[in-house]
Amino acid sequence: MTRPRNGEEFAVKLKIATCQFPVSRDIERNCKYVVRQMKYASEQGAHLAHFSETCLGGYVGVDLPSFDHYDWDLLRQCTETVADLSRKLKLWVILGSNHRLTGRHKPHNSLYVINDRGSVVDRYDKMFCTGKVGSTPGDLDFYSPGSRLVTFEVRGIKCGLQICHDFRYQELYREYKKRGVELVFHSYHNGGMTPRKKEQYRDIWGIMVAATMQTYAANNYMWISVNNTTRRESSGSSFVVRPDGLIDGRLPLHRTGVLVSTIDPRKKFYDASEAWRGRAMKGVYHSGTLVRDRRSADRTSF
Repeated sequence: MTRPRNGEEFAVKLKIATCQFPVSRDIERNCKYVVRQMKYASEQGAHLAHFSETCLGGYVGVDLPSFDHYDWDLLRQCTETVADLSRKLKLWVILGSNHRLTGRHKPHNSLYVINDRGSVVDRYDKMFCTGKVGSTPGDLDFYSPGSRLVTFEVRGIKCGLQICHDFRYQELYREYKKRGVELVFHSYHNGGMTPRKKEQYRDIWGIMVAATMQTYAANNYMWISVNNTTRRESSGSSFVVRPDGLIDGRLPLHRTGVLVSTIDPRKKFYDASEAWRGRAMKGVYHSGTLVRDRRSADRTSF
């Protein structure tokens, strides 16, 4: 988290831009939004722009019905446009998109990690795709799941990636903590719903998603950048959570925008589980020193 300068140690701040816009099936339209928000993020001094799930290619199953006749060539051209701009702006980009596989294999739902030189340094593929093939339609009808966590460093801060439904599996966040991750970029696509479906899902984002992200942040003492499509009806807007579990900032619902946040490693937050988290991660599930006492061992009497 620190780098030497003139023989002294100094903390490095990381400025991130959490971006949201109405993702659609129109790849060129999506690309224009991405380009516009990258430029704005750069103007605000951000080092990294974080975009939502499938923000460039559109979410198959929601924004478009299938990959039939999908314009993969156009998607590649637009991806190269984003990468070229990241190089010109010297801006890291976390870009949600569809990643084509070979043969009859279904694509991945992915986040590309593009560095400030315009190179793809890694790719995270959504691990827990929704649905069950043959039942209620879900990701698995259109996408192949991934199988690996991804970490990378920006300005000395170790980062990790997650996509939407992955948040239901707390083991992924704990594993990132074990790997020393300090900041997770969690991209969602929870929009394009009918008003009726929005009513059914209103508490998923408004209560459960926010509360879960806040809990993961506090339990693992890490920052989390959360974003979502703004396409109506969207279940919630983008926000950033501090390591103490409090929300640092939030964008308005259904409005295109960029939330700029500063990750300052010098700033300390309340960490309730700091003293014993390391032991719990090793399977020691108690604090302090255990006692040997017959009344402790006797569990059936007052």
